[in-house]
Amino acid sequence: MGQYPFIVVEGLDGTGKTTLRKGLFRLFEGLHGVTPLAALTTNFLDATVAGDLVEGKYQPTDDNQRRYLAALAADKQATASRLIAPSLPARPVIADRWLLSELAFFAVKHDRTPKETLAVLTESLRVVPDLTLVLDITPETAMGRAAARSGDATRADWDVLDIQARVREVYQAVAEEPGAFAALGPVVRINAAQDRAAVLHTAWQALDQHGLLRHSDG
Repeated sequence: MGQYPFIVVEGLDGTGKTTLRKGLFRLFEGLHGVTPLAALTTNFLDATVAGDLVEGKYQPTDDNQRRYLAALAADKQATASRLIAPSLPARPVIADRWLLSELAFFAVKHDRTPKETLAVLTESLRVVPDLTLVLDITPETAMGRAAARSGDATRADWDVLDIQARVREVYQAVAEEPGAFAALGPVVRINAAQDRAAVLHTAWQALDQHGLLRHSDG
């Protein structure tokens, strides 16, 4: 391998994405002596589209969906070219969401098929994740966990059971048709109902099985 892996963690709110990201971060540091870069799904690196990113996410309408999708594509491109690609020769990159969550948003909010959304988001995107880990759990359990956390903002039009159930359906459908969504890289679903240690162990095994730890091992 000529570079470190680009790893994406996806899942409903409350599935343990942040916990898994931090666990992978510590394992790379402790076992391989390398500090990963932690990235977010939206990084606002293209200041010209910042307004469209905020409006499209929190006040989605038919009128602003195209501008929001274009803004997301620009933000992904800026993140890939300015953060992810330059980092990979020196350290792993672990992203909290990347593409799959955007496919679900547009499918649920705007009735766009995941394939249509992906085509726009990846038209100029040249960085492909080496692995997308999808933490899977029932929407009821995920929402219960998310509600128990303090300080998290919720959206009345999004953080409701029927919407989250539809989001999970998109995740499952995409994961079951990997050949049609090559821009996500290999997709591995993990049972997030397991305890934290088991989820982390499963994710680390998936990295190993996909040959993503060899660089660190020299």
